[in-house]
Amino acid sequence: MNPKIRVLVIDDSALIRHLLTEIINRQPDLEVVGAAPDPLVAREMIRSLNPDVLTLDVEMPKMDGLDFLGRLMRLRPMPVVMISTMTERGSDTTLRALELGAVDFISKPRTNVGTGLEEYALLIAEKIRTAAAAKIRRNLPSPTERYTADAILPATPRPIGNGDPLIFIGASTGGTEAIKAVLLNLPTSLPGILVTQHMPEGFTKSYAQRLDSLCKISVKEAEEGDRIQRGHAYIAPGHSHMMVKRVGNHYVVSLNQGLPVNRHRPSVDVLFRSAANVVGKSAIGIILTGMGRDGATGMREMHEAGAFTISQNKDTCIVYGMPKEAVLAGGVDEELPLEQIGRRLLSLA
Repeated sequence: MNPKIRVLVIDDSALIRHLLTEIINRQPDLEVVGAAPDPLVAREMIRSLNPDVLTLDVEMPKMDGLDFLGRLMRLRPMPVVMISTMTERGSDTTLRALELGAVDFISKPRTNVGTGLEEYALLIAEKIRTAAAAKIRRNLPSPTERYTADAILPATPRPIGNGDPLIFIGASTGGTEAIKAVLLNLPTSLPGILVTQHMPEGFTKSYAQRLDSLCKISVKEAEEGDRIQRGHAYIAPGHSHMMVKRVGNHYVVSLNQGLPVNRHRPSVDVLFRSAANVVGKSAIGIILTGMGRDGATGMREMHEAGAFTISQNKDTCIVYGMPKEAVLAGGVDEELPLEQIGRRLLSLA
C-alpha cells in the first residue's frame, strides 16, 4: 500500500481548519498531519512534520500568505494549493501566488456543510494529489457524467479553413505561468490567439488584464462576437466554452454555456474542435501543462485537419498530463520546452 499524502492546513479561521481537516481526512490516500493558524506556526510545523503538500490561506495575520509563499519557495520549495476567496481582489492575489510557485488554487469551502460539499471534497482531493505529483520550481471520478465535445459542438469531416492563420492554446494546472511565458514577447504582427485555461469564473478577467499589462500584444477576456484580430489574444471566460466561428470574411469568438466537457467549462477540447472544424490546416495548436486529458481529442482532430500542433515537453511541465495524453492520442507534431514555444510560433506564423 502506498503511503498517504501528508497535508498541512494553514488558515487563520478555526472553522475552516476544522472543515478542511474533515474533508481531507475522509480520503483514503490523504492525511492532515497538522493545522496552523498562521505562517509563523506553520513554519515550525513544516520543520517538524515534513508534509508533502500545504494548503495555504491567502489573507492571514502576522504574515501575509504571499509573503510566506515567497519565502517558502526560496528556502524550501514544496507543493502548495492556495485557498482563495472568489473575489476580484482575491483573484489578483491568487494569480500572484501562482507566479510565486503555487501549484493550484481552490475557493474557500462553504461553512454550511450542505449542498456542494461532496463535490468540493472531490475537487480539493484531486488538487492535492496533483500538487503532490507536480514538479516544483527553485484523478478522482467526477460525481457527474463526463461529456465529450460532442455535447457542445459536432465534428465536421472536412474543415473549411481559407488560409487565414489563427493560434489556439490550451492549458490547466501550471498553465497560467506557462501561457504568460509563451505570450510575453510575441509581436503584435502575429495572428490572433485564442486561449482556454481551466480557471473559474471571476479569475479569467483579472488574468487577462494581468497579461495585457505585461505583453506587447493586447490580451482580453473573450466576449461573444469579438472579432479576432492580429496582435490580440482572447482568454476564454471561466463561465463558458469558447469557439471560433467564421462570419463573412473574418473570424469571431463564440461562447457557449453548455454542459462541462471532460469536467471542464471552458474546455480545451471544445476550442480545439472548433479550430479543426473552422480553421483547419491554417490553425496552429498548442497544449501546455495540465492534469487530465482535456484537449487530447481536439488536438488529434486539429492534426488530422492539417493544423500544425505543439505540446510542451515533459521536462518543463508542472504536470505532464494533458500534453502526454495529446502525444499518446497521435495529435502532436512537435514537443518543445516551454521557453522555445514562443520562438517556434514566430517561425510558423
